[in-house]
Amino acid sequence: MQIQNYNMPDDLYYEENHFWIRDDGDVLVMGMDDFAQVMAGEIVYVQLPDEGKSLKAGKKFAKIESGKWLGKAFAPVNGELVGVNEELEDNPGLINDDCYGKGWMYKIRTDNKGELDNLIKGQEAVEKWLLADIEKYAEE
Repeated sequence: MQIQNYNMPDDLYYEENHFWIRDDGDVLVMGMDDFAQVMAGEIVYVQLPDEGKSLKAGKKFAKIESGKWLGKAFAPVNGELVGVNEELEDNPGLINDDCYGKGWMYKIRTDNKGELDNLIKGQEAVEKWLLADIEKYAEE
């Protein structure tokens, strides 16, 4: 779905800090959403933690930097980091070019997919959340 000028695919879950999560069977794929990559500008660095790292929902586990911004990636669910996008080491700009495809960042295995229900999902919920954040950042 398009919300103002931002592409926010309907089939994804969203974490409040503007990361998307796609349920890919036995793993969850995570990346930065369109709003975040536009706001951040050109991404210049993505921390790729070691696979096997234990993740706790809501806790920071990685850093992302752009020329004007330093951000943090927060675990969307409890689980284990089972994959990182190695291509981002040499080309972090993939996030800006294709944030929902080649610019994916992390793969997570969770023991409890029910935790996805704590994330933002569905056109109405995503639209309400994104419009509030667009307004909030416009005031800053």
